[in-house]
Amino acid sequence: MTNDVVDKDALLEKAGTLTEALPYMRRHAGKTFVIKFGGHAMGDQELADNFARDVVLMKQVGMNPIVVHGGGPQIGNMLKRLKIESSFIDGLRVTDQATIEVVEMVLSGSINKSIVGTINKIGGKAVGLSGKDSNLVIAEPLRRSKKDPESQIEQFLDLGFVGHPKEVNADFLRMFEESDIIPVIAPIGHGENGETFNINADTMAGAIAGALNAERLLLLTDIVGVLDKDKNLVAEMNEEMAKAMIEDGTIIGGMIPKIETCIRAIHENVGASVIIDGRVEHALLLELFTEHGAGTLIQK
Repeated sequence: MTNDVVDKDALLEKAGTLTEALPYMRRHAGKTFVIKFGGHAMGDQELADNFARDVVLMKQVGMNPIVVHGGGPQIGNMLKRLKIESSFIDGLRVTDQATIEVVEMVLSGSINKSIVGTINKIGGKAVGLSGKDSNLVIAEPLRRSKKDPESQIEQFLDLGFVGHPKEVNADFLRMFEESDIIPVIAPIGHGENGETFNINADTMAGAIAGALNAERLLLLTDIVGVLDKDKNLVAEMNEEMAKAMIEDGTIIGGMIPKIETCIRAIHENVGASVIIDGRVEHALLLELFTEHGAGTLIQK
């Protein structure tokens, strides 16, 4: 008898969850959501399976998820195995000809197909792409400069085949909106002269979201979201708040370029950007289908 009561309570709880999610499903139906998948979740098979279930469910209820993935640690491991040395400038991997070949092999090959395979295993229909396919992302060299502390002369840094999105073929991606296919995109771009460029996955996702005027840009990370000075989660913020927190040193390090990507996206008519803890089980569903969300939402 006790087990029957427990089972009934569990079923009622599930029914309540579905009821809570219904208005969000209606609101999001037909809208495009660009998701950057990376960090710890990519290296944990259980989290990767949960991510795949979330994405398949989004597609099933009429949303248009587009996945852009990273792969920095996997690239680093492969370079070590091949005994190819690499260096970093301001957190960006300097990418020469030998390195870009490995980068493309890892991103467009093993990682991309692994994510596609996981989504298809769950019951979705995913297809693996990179920015090279149908000229999806035309890239240009990323330019960085730094002042010499003694001479104060601006020095331009050579990052090799590190690129920045110049053009996004939005029409190509819109073809998937009316289909049951989920695009999974490796952050590799195609130069105007046929070069291959390695693009930061956050930047790639932001550019695609902007080109499609997506409803949301969702960046999965390895932290709970943006924290205030007391280390409490900031659930919502606007551009002014974000810039103030950068200026006063509350937002530091690797979170700064993520915030800048989020701000750039909302300037390109993305509905809102969200920084989410990808280590949380079903983080996407919590963010999209519940009242309180699961990270930090940044909007105009």
